[in-house]
Amino acid sequence: MDVITLTSFYALVGFLLASYSVVGNDSVQTLGTFIASNSQKFKWYYLWAGATSVLLFTLWYGWATNGGDISYGRLNKIPYAEVQWYHALAPGILLLLTRVGIPVSTTFLVLSAFASTFVLEKMLVKSVMGYGLAAIVAYMVWFAIAKQLNEKDDPVPENRKRYWRVAQWCTTGFLWYTWLSHDLANIAVYLPRVLSVEWMVVVSLVFSTLLAWIFYERGGKIQNIVLEKTNTRYVRSATIVDLVYAFILLFFKQYNDIPMSTTWVFVGLLCGRELAIATVSNGTYKLKSVFPIIGKDFLKMMIGLGVSIAIVLCIHYVLT
Repeated sequence: MDVITLTSFYALVGFLLASYSVVGNDSVQTLGTFIASNSQKFKWYYLWAGATSVLLFTLWYGWATNGGDISYGRLNKIPYAEVQWYHALAPGILLLLTRVGIPVSTTFLVLSAFASTFVLEKMLVKSVMGYGLAAIVAYMVWFAIAKQLNEKDDPVPENRKRYWRVAQWCTTGFLWYTWLSHDLANIAVYLPRVLSVEWMVVVSLVFSTLLAWIFYERGGKIQNIVLEKTNTRYVRSATIVDLVYAFILLFFKQYNDIPMSTTWVFVGLLCGRELAIATVSNGTYKLKSVFPIIGKDFLKMMIGLGVSIAIVLCIHYVLT
């Protein structure tokens, strides 16, 4: 097997592992509340069909409007490089961490294998900003509305649930599109920067199939991060979570083209939300119950960051 064939093989392996890891790990950030609040109402394949239609639109719209590049410009600072075995190893590590329920940042773990230390530093700074801003915005939003959104004791009237459900499907579609425009870079990094129609068909089939598996599994183990938070199974709360998350991602999408960890934004959002709910709960949901939850999520993020930094240092100072 010559070098060119090996390079192509590593690129294919990296692409498939990254695709599964991104869909299995990161997509639950955007689709988790959607799955949690709709899995009892709709069959999984109806939910999958809705999510897949947005996925295909995002893929092909980005390809058509960005000169064949599906990363939406997120890879402008990361030039194309021939894929080596250690590049393909990164999503494999992510896959293992995903299976034990750790919300690792795919952006750090995958792109760190390709990025320079300078770009990795910029990615980290932007992600920290995302975590902080998401936590602050979520705290302010839920501090203002938490008392009116105790759906466990004051559920949405039956005659209004259909309107909230329509609103949730719309906000989830908006969020899913915004999130994909960030995280498609984590998969596109293994592919040519300009994709042919044949490649687009392959990518579409792979993504759609993997997404079907995630809906069939109802989110997998990473879904527990969503389910353990307050009221995320309720359609009204899920709609507001999705809407706030979508606008934060949209802000950072327009901010610059440096990739960022959407995982950190998502965990920051849930952190601020839980703190706000505990603040206004009049003692029924105490802060001492919140800190172990958000602390565990933060620790898992740090594990992923540590692995990512180890990978990039190993590549730049040992393997190359």
